[in-house]
Amino acid sequence: MRNRVLTGVLALAAVLTTTTVNAANPNQVQQLLRTRECAGCDLKGANLKGAYLLGADLRNADLRGANLTEANLEGADLTGAKLQGANLTRAFVTNATLNDANLTNANLQYARIYNAQTIGATLTNINIAGAEVFGSSINIGGD
Repeated sequence: MRNRVLTGVLALAAVLTTTTVNAANPNQVQQLLRTRECAGCDLKGANLKGAYLLGADLRNADLRGANLTEANLEGADLTGAKLQGANLTRAFVTNATLNDANLTNANLQYARIYNAQTIGATLTNINIAGAEVFGSSINIGGD
């Protein structure tokens, strides 16, 4: 009887603690790294730490929660990209297009953001502590 109760409790605990994990499409991650062309791709939670994404086409890509620490996004087109909660610590975001992108809760600590276009971008709660920001409308207030 005790074994059945214990088994039932463990099964219930497993069900209650299981959550749906949205993970990046591995084929699309490889496509991005190989071609730097991935408009509309599912890259949620992708580990792109240190990725060389110079001039990448990431229009309307889903990069929510992605790790872009130290990534080179120079000249990348992130128009309409979903970057909520993305980690862009120490990323190089020079001449990137972030128009209409959603950067809510994005971490841009120590990033280099020069001449980035942010027309219509959502910049709520971004962290730009230590970031170098020039020629962009990104500022301490996130507006």
